[in-house]
Order: sequence, then structure tokens, then C-alpha cells
Amino acid sequence: MVSDHSSETTKTTVENSRVDEVVAEGAGIGDSSGHGGRGTWKHAAFHVATTIATPAAYAPLPFALASLGWPLGVSSLVSATLATWYSSLLIASLWRWDGKRHTTYRHLAESIFGFWGYWSIAFFQQVASLGNNIAIHIAAGSSLKAVYKYYHRDGSLTLQHFITFFGAFELFLSQLPDIHSLRWVNALCTFSTIGFAGTTIGVTIYNGKKIDRESVSYSLQGSSSSKAFKAFNALGTIAFSFGDAMLPEIQSTMREPAKKNMYRGVSAAYGVIILSYWQLAFCGYWAFGSEVQPYIVSSLTIPEWTIVMANIFAVIQISGCFQIYCRPTYAYVEERMQSNKTTCHFPFRNYLVRFIYTSIYMVIITLIAAAMPFFGDFVAICGAIGFTPLDFVFPALAYLKAGRVPKSTSLRLPIQLLNVTIATWFSVVAVLGCIGAFKFIVEDINTYEFFYDM
Repeated sequence: MVSDHSSETTKTTVENSRVDEVVAEGAGIGDSSGHGGRGTWKHAAFHVATTIATPAAYAPLPFALASLGWPLGVSSLVSATLATWYSSLLIASLWRWDGKRHTTYRHLAESIFGFWGYWSIAFFQQVASLGNNIAIHIAAGSSLKAVYKYYHRDGSLTLQHFITFFGAFELFLSQLPDIHSLRWVNALCTFSTIGFAGTTIGVTIYNGKKIDRESVSYSLQGSSSSKAFKAFNALGTIAFSFGDAMLPEIQSTMREPAKKNMYRGVSAAYGVIILSYWQLAFCGYWAFGSEVQPYIVSSLTIPEWTIVMANIFAVIQISGCFQIYCRPTYAYVEERMQSNKTTCHFPFRNYLVRFIYTSIYMVIITLIAAAMPFFGDFVAICGAIGFTPLDFVFPALAYLKAGRVPKSTSLRLPIQLLNVTIATWFSVVAVLGCIGAFKFIVEDINTYEFFYDM
């Protein structure tokens, strides 16, 4: 009986590994030759910047700072930046850690932690991907609506219309075959990130100078319990702003030396992130204080044409980010469907199958975003449940478990302490962020009707 059970477990593990390898190839995050990808460090920078530095990620940061206050807000943002940069380099260092290519996050987790590692990462990755795409879908719809209202102030189209329009456009992009095919889209998205950040920062400063500075308050609002829940929610928001559930998948697109290319790509992307995140967060909180909106663009009023430009940049960038996060789901579904298919001579079968499952995915995401357009709440809960384990907790623990700690005793103990501290603290952040996000989602559901035009 023990032998049978062991055989069955081994068979399941091997099947999961094979599925991941084929899924990776189908998603364009590797190649069938086994010799690695084709991307350069610049492509890695485009992909990482596109998946992390989205307007939907850093536009809520001034609101997060307003929920924490200057000292705690600044320290939380800076420490999260440094911690996630470090964690990203840890994940990159695990490339071929045991001599094998691990082309997906799940595959990497399985190689280190076994069965539970595989399914834990699968769960967190899907939560992060779905939650992220719901949140940025709402942000894209809001930006499109803002542009529409600039030209048609009395127009009858609602937020739900623009969420649907954006969903249709993403369905079109979903027909592109793989992540690598999106490299030029993501290059455009990276430049749009810089354009959005530059425009929004400049307009925020301009608006801040036009406001009576004596009327701006930086005090925390509400009762003691309300302040606590807002702070919990803010921690989830900050975690979301650094969300990247796709690092191994991106690294699989890199040509050798993959580690070096990924190190350079991640560092270049974080240069963009620091320049955009910190400036926008600090300028936004300075300009509007405690009254800043969850999506900073909503706080801007003049000049209107620059706000339109910022919203256009936001939509362009979000369109690429959405695609990066839906690709693992697409590839996994496609592999499951193809593994059960029978012989078919219909030449366009694969295109038809792809259109069907991408349509189902897009309908689900669009429907949820349109029904509950509570942008800030989805950001916080996605950051707490999805991204915190993937971006902070798992990298630190995986690095220790894989035995990658330096042999030198002068470095060994500090790195062990640092990794344990990061994993412990951000586990607490995940729990607190989840509590705060659930509370505000319940409040919003009680306050607004479904399909409310925010």
C-alpha cells in the first residue's frame, strides 16, 4: 500500500511538472528547444515595469499615505520598495537552482517545497492575477470615462459602458499568441508609465500650488478603530503597488545568461518605479492632504487637457499590464483543453478554442468590474491575499529553503535574519490588509448598488 501511494504521488508530481512545461511553452515563456528564451535585459525591464508600475498600482499611493500619515506612510513605502526589489533579485537568483529550468512560478515552488508549494503558488497567483485585472479594468474604465466627459460633459455613457469597451479591446489583444509577442506593446506601455507619472506629478504640483495651503490638513480622519482599519487597508494597497506574480515566467523569456539579464532588467525597472512611485505618492499627499482621492487623477481639476492626457497614458499602460496577468490562466486552460481533445481536422480549431476561453475569461472579469467598481477595495484585497505572499513571503523563504545563503559566516547570519524578518512582517501585513479590505468592501456593498456609476 505504501509503495502504491508513493508511486501515485510521484506520478502526480511528474504530470504537474509536464503540464507546467507545456503551459510555459504555449504561453511563450520559454521555448521547446530547451535552450532558453530570446529576450534581452531590456525586454525584461519592459515586462517587469509593465506588470508592476501601472497607474492602477501607484495612483492609489497618495491615498495610502493619507491613511497612514507622513512618518508611517513614508517609511512603509520606502521599506516596501527596497524589500520587493530585494525579493525580486532572490527569485531571479533561483533560476536553475537545481540544474533545471523552472519556467513558471508554480514549477519553481514545486521544485523547492514540493506538492504544497505548487498548489499554494497556483492559488495565490490566480488570486493576484484575477484581482489585479479586476482592479485595473475598473481604473481603465474610469480613465476612459474621464476622457469622454471632457469632450461630452452631458454624455449619457456610464462607467459600465467604458469597462465593457475596454474588455472588448483586451479580448482583441488576447488573440496574440504569447508574452513575447507583446514585447513592443509592453515597450509602449513602459513609456506610457513614464508619461503618466510625469504628467500626473506635474499637474499634482500645479494643483497643489493653486490650493490654499492653510486649508490642507494632514491629520488622520475618523475614530480610533476607523484609523486602524484605514491603516490596514493602506498596507494592502502598498503591497498591491509592487505586485508581480510573473517573475519566473518573465525570466523564462530571457536569453542566457538569464540571471544576469534578469538582474539588469529588474534593476532598470525599479529605477523607473522609484522615480514614479515616490514622487507621485509624496506630491499627491502634499497637494491634497487627507482629502486625496483613492485614484489620484480624480483629485486633479486643472488644466483639464493635461488630465485627459494622463488618463490616455493610463489606459495605454493598463492594456499591456492586463495581458501579462491573464497569460498564465490562458495557457493553463488551453493545455487542459488540448490534453483532452480528440483528433480534429478543422484547420481553425485552435483559433476558435482560444477565442472561446478568452471570451469567457473576459466576460467574467468585465462583469465583476462593472458590478462592483470599488477600485480601492479591490486593490487592497488583491495586494493582501495575492501579491504579499508571492512578492515578499515566498521569495525570502524559498531562498533559505533552496540553500542559497552565502557560505561566509559574516554574510550568512545577516541574510538569514533579513529573510526571516521580511517573511514574518509581510505575513502580518497580509492578514491586516485582508481585514481592512474586507471591512471596506462590505461597507461599499451596503452603500452602493451593484453596477453603480462611480
